[in-house]
Amino acid sequence: MSDTSPVLASGPGECCLKGFVHLGEPKGEIIKIAELDTYIARPPSSADGKRIIMYFPDVWGINGSFQFNGKLLMDYFAAQGFLVLGVDYFRGDEVSKHRKHRNDTTTEPGFDYEAWKAKHIAFADEHVPIWMEAVAKQFGTEETKYAAVGYCFGAPYVMNALAGTMVSAGAFAHPAFLRESHFEKCAKPLFLSCAETDHTFPEASRHRAEAILKEGKRVYHFQLFSGIEHGFALRGNMDDVYERWAKEESASGIIRWFNLWLK
Repeated sequence: MSDTSPVLASGPGECCLKGFVHLGEPKGEIIKIAELDTYIARPPSSADGKRIIMYFPDVWGINGSFQFNGKLLMDYFAAQGFLVLGVDYFRGDEVSKHRKHRNDTTTEPGFDYEAWKAKHIAFADEHVPIWMEAVAKQFGTEETKYAAVGYCFGAPYVMNALAGTMVSAGAFAHPAFLRESHFEKCAKPLFLSCAETDHTFPEASRHRAEAILKEGKRVYHFQLFSGIEHGFALRGNMDDVYERWAKEESASGIIRWFNLWLK
């Protein structure tokens, strides 16, 4: 990426290589869109398919060790009346192929996490716009409204979409790979679901992002959870009452935001 504006959210770190597997049975299926595996979760009513959420996953993708987490979250979004499509821009090479958890050195000794990230960023930067256009062509109509949501690795694709004309609103949780320019170019309503303790998007970065959005008179909403760490919205401990509440509040807040802007 040629953007040289100051970094506000850094890349996924070792903290991203941990989490809790959520229990449940995904209801969607994997299809191909623009030659990429895509998880599709359908709403209860076909009439509500006029609203589409495009989902951009974290480093665990939609088929990794935490595959159920993302799929169950997309199922939840779909149950609220949206057609949800989640892209596998890792093409089956999610991080769990190389590291099972942050302290794992046996699955692939010498795994180069930075090189892995760089490879997949280059691919996703090029192919996400192609995938989005294919989504609109295959599932959209003149009446369809779109939203974008991303977690960690997926956040910049939400912000790129918010700088364009396709989506009506966007949201991210515990983001990575964001620069000041992402917020400067943000032209649509943005929901930011944030953790108090976040190695990628710390307090100073949150405040700077807020200042940029405020200066640009953008429409935005910050959601901040105390005592919560990066990854809470997707890989938190559901046996912990507060972590479960934060995860569920993040998801329901995002849905309320999309309901507001995709009327």
